[in-house]
Amino acid sequence: MTSMTVNGRPVRFRMEPDTPLLWALRDAANLTGTKYGCGEGDCGACMVHVDGEALRSCLITIGEAEGRFITTIEGLSRDRTHPVQQALVAEQAIQCGFCTPGIVMAASALLEKSGSPSEAEIKTAIPNLCRCGVYPRLVRAIERAGRVARRQERISAAPVPGISAEDAARDVPAISAPEN
Repeated sequence: MTSMTVNGRPVRFRMEPDTPLLWALRDAANLTGTKYGCGEGDCGACMVHVDGEALRSCLITIGEAEGRFITTIEGLSRDRTHPVQQALVAEQAIQCGFCTPGIVMAASALLEKSGSPSEAEIKTAIPNLCRCGVYPRLVRAIERAGRVARRQERISAAPVPGISAEDAARDVPAISAPEN
């Protein structure tokens, strides 16, 4: 079994160590906010935080993630009030939404490192592909999220989702709580 901490909870995956983290999260942990896009690390739809760094979960195995701290879009903010999430909505930087979780994860990691990134830094740090082409609004949204995180600006919160995290998460046989 492979053990790690996912969204603040210790988990053990009963899967082969060479299983991509993406599939463990989606199929075993039922954390489907992490999207499968290309499976080759090009699109960024599967971006998660691994020990605080934005990484493509299709390129890291659960064996490589052993003992590490993983944060998915579900663990970033249970009520969707993270500054990046709020700024994306406020700047209308979301179209179809497929790439959005990966973008949010990449942007939030960037803002943890640099609270006031330049446009060039944003473009370098957000490698995600968006077929809808929201890039100009995306840059504005990340700049705005930085201002919100620095408490220089406020955004009226979007409505809280209609389903609780507890209701959305289901126990699945592929993961188990660690034994004491």
